[in-house]
Amino acid sequence: MATVEQWIQDFSVTDDDIEYLNTLLLERETPMDTRTLARILVKRQIAAEAEKLAQRFADAHLYDPASEYDVGQRVVFSEYDYAIAEVLDIRDGESAEYGAFKVIAVQFDNDSLNTGDAPREFAAALQQPHALNAAENGSNGMPAGEVVDVDEVVASNEFDDVLYAVDEAMQIDDSLLNVAGAWFPEGLMADANEGHMHLAEAILDMFAGGPLPTQEILENIGGIGENIPVELQVFSMNYAMNADRRFDEVGPAGEVLWFLHRMEPEHVQNTPEMLQYLPITYNRDTLPDNALVLERELADEHTPLPPASKDIESARVNIIYPHRRMGTLPLNYQAERIFPTARKTDRVAVTLIDAVDDEEYPVWVVRKAKYVYGLAPLYTKHAVPIGAYVNLRRSSEPGKIIIDFDSYRPRSEWVTIVTAENNQVGFETSKRAIGIGFDDLLLLGVDDLQGVDSLFQSNVQRQQPVATILRMLIPLLGGINAQGHVHARTLYSAVNVIRRCPPGPILATLANNPDFENVGEHYWKLS
Repeated sequence: MATVEQWIQDFSVTDDDIEYLNTLLLERETPMDTRTLARILVKRQIAAEAEKLAQRFADAHLYDPASEYDVGQRVVFSEYDYAIAEVLDIRDGESAEYGAFKVIAVQFDNDSLNTGDAPREFAAALQQPHALNAAENGSNGMPAGEVVDVDEVVASNEFDDVLYAVDEAMQIDDSLLNVAGAWFPEGLMADANEGHMHLAEAILDMFAGGPLPTQEILENIGGIGENIPVELQVFSMNYAMNADRRFDEVGPAGEVLWFLHRMEPEHVQNTPEMLQYLPITYNRDTLPDNALVLERELADEHTPLPPASKDIESARVNIIYPHRRMGTLPLNYQAERIFPTARKTDRVAVTLIDAVDDEEYPVWVVRKAKYVYGLAPLYTKHAVPIGAYVNLRRSSEPGKIIIDFDSYRPRSEWVTIVTAENNQVGFETSKRAIGIGFDDLLLLGVDDLQGVDSLFQSNVQRQQPVATILRMLIPLLGGINAQGHVHARTLYSAVNVIRRCPPGPILATLANNPDFENVGEHYWKLS
């Protein structure tokens, strides 16, 4: 009997299958997605196998030691995976245990089950109970379970292999178009013309650029033709808008949403300079084990960490200065699993739900640049400091993510304040009221935003080496505490005020440059 996993492993798509699906799409005049078509194809193949199975066993009988058989009769043996054999001869038999019975000599269709030239023999007309008796084992005389169930196949974890095989086979057919995961014959497409595109642009303009689902756009422009099924209008409109540079498809996978490209925020179309990491060459193999642990704890989006499990439901990230300043969220190895992906576009429009009051905020996932844009209103609302913890978890609605800041009643905390005088960085301490969770080693404050921004702009122009920045920062930060040394976490946070840099190059520079001395744990001073 084939298991679901074995059936999927043996699954393949033939030219006849594709022709069948193509005909089905023509007859129904309705686009269908790959999952729907795959299920139809699986059901068709299972039905064909069931028909073959029925024909195979049409004149056969399940072997039952209590039954009698005739020469020439075909018998099914369940203990041999429902192999079929023909009765060649019958003779009498007798034993002290079973008494009188018959012995049938059979020849199997599968020659590997036969024993040379001599036929195999089995008991029949047995009067004593036997494990294979139909009356004892409840058999209905049919080889049950050899054909799998379509619902079990679709529900299997391996069904993605079926989807891939169907999708790959359909792509070979030049007569079929694939738009937003759905398929339809090119020759039956509805005409979504340039006039419809102008109307779609006007509608999106009225809705602040979007995002809007295709069906809502169609409703606002009055459709693209009479007596055309809505599904086909949506498919045709998606195809036309996808080819028009005015529009971006920004919905998460499974949902088509359109946005006017020219109305997308500047920092969605182009990565802010403050978030741009220009890769720094360093030997990661030189990092000691405790540095690798710290690097994973900091989980910077530019650290080469293995992807988190696809099944994670929540993530926790820290906000360093560049993200706090730009109103963005780092899309690190955990957060990228929480936010939805898209079929094609690099930019996805999603919604954040504030866990405190359920207020919703539209944001943009910019996957290629590894950040989420649009959190400035949330950061202002909760007075989020540099170094704050941000918790993310999936909601029950696709495309909506719940965000939580570990809020509590504000209390006064000592904060290291970044200063900028004469384009030189400095630090001082001051008390600030903070009401959300934070990492005290990453915590920084900035009062003079323009002045601190100028530090970054100046450094961008000079591209100072990490070692130079560390030699400048360690005495300044060490001077505001009694010990005179600085934790690597604090250095990571401070370096990123001046230059975007993940912890790896910083930790490697500290470990391998003789200018820096480790004084225990992750604390450092100048040698």
